[in-house]
Amino acid sequence: MSSPVVNKGAPNAAFYTPVQDPPAGTALDPATAPTLFQPLSIRGMTLQNRFVVSPMCQYSADDGHLTDWHFAHLSQFVIRGSALTIVEATAVTPNGRITPQCPGMWKDSHITPLKRVVDFAHSQGQKVGIQLAHAGRKASTVAPWIRPANALTELAPPEDGGWADNVWAPSALKFDEGYPEPKAMTVEQIKELVQAFADAAKRSVAAGVDTIEIHGAHGYLISEFLSPLSNKRTDQYGGSFENRTRMLLEVIAAVRAAIPETMPLLLRISATEWMEALGEPSWDLEQSIRLAKLLPAAGVDLLDVSSGGNNPLRHIDVKGILANPYYQVDLAGKIREALKKEGHELLIGAVGMITNAEMARSIVQEGKPAAAHDSGSVEVVEESSGRTTQADLVLAARQYLREPEFPLRVAHQLGVEVKWPNQYHRAGWAKDQKL
Repeated sequence: MSSPVVNKGAPNAAFYTPVQDPPAGTALDPATAPTLFQPLSIRGMTLQNRFVVSPMCQYSADDGHLTDWHFAHLSQFVIRGSALTIVEATAVTPNGRITPQCPGMWKDSHITPLKRVVDFAHSQGQKVGIQLAHAGRKASTVAPWIRPANALTELAPPEDGGWADNVWAPSALKFDEGYPEPKAMTVEQIKELVQAFADAAKRSVAAGVDTIEIHGAHGYLISEFLSPLSNKRTDQYGGSFENRTRMLLEVIAAVRAAIPETMPLLLRISATEWMEALGEPSWDLEQSIRLAKLLPAAGVDLLDVSSGGNNPLRHIDVKGILANPYYQVDLAGKIREALKKEGHELLIGAVGMITNAEMARSIVQEGKPAAAHDSGSVEVVEESSGRTTQADLVLAARQYLREPEFPLRVAHQLGVEVKWPNQYHRAGWAKDQKL
């Protein structure tokens, strides 16, 4: 007698949902798929492809708590084949939020709404991470869509929960007009902050996340400590490279000790401030490479490479960016190459203007790539077309807002057969259909 046909439910889910076996976004023939659709294991976490949803600020939290908006926002990526979805910058202290409506992980009540997102992702066979952060001197501002016209930013007023009188920074140097006057942190406050990262990590583990990313980029507190432009301290946390990286390494050690040995730890940095034209010391690619070499021993498994954000006077060649959308990806590639030359084992994530199939494929492709071609939106040039692997993962944000189904669309454009969510199985594009 044949076995009955059963629409099996996902194991360990608190509600009924059909099991996704394999998860959406899995290549049906991994052996012939490009690297982009091959699995990647990081400690105890295995991803079925190399797509990661980058943290995206939504300015929609309630006293630091994720809401139904976050559930809906993040779930659309989960069900459409992204192997890892990272929750937006989440403050480890109340004054570490960018705006009063940014999420936090400084108290136990923040665990439950995060767990709801995590449990749903796990029911679909997908992974979830969280980015722990402190906004530093860029805190206590308002959401970008309510800023006055032509204003870089606007301070959040006390009646909206602002805290402009309690903004922390390595030194008492404001970011720009429209931002608060920060207070230089005391050594005791630095120690409190390190503990806050550890406590937030423990709460995140309690919520069931698969990985944690420390936010050390974009001009927020950790990157403010890294840069000699924003860090003018004369104690053990300022001056030399060793001193300016001290707080970050203390945070890494505290978080690593607070999470399971099997859990991957990620770090996002700005590889450069784009301030070299200023003619005085700033955080640059050379120092990023130097830092990257310290990370494996510190317990970091993947370096997520972004850039900029710490100085409004940054100089980026806009024409060069338009001609080479790999301008930021190339920073990741240079760090990866420097690490490989010296035998350092550290995975690299690339982010920035990753908008089409060929670009995503070329960034992570191992071995000799297919010939460069015009994918419809970006003509891939030879020096940046994947002839050298530039990263191990690709992270995207705005492209996901345009196309929540980005991994499925890329698979179709590359001719890779992948699993769709069971409930959407009728929706796949015809084999030769142009998108």
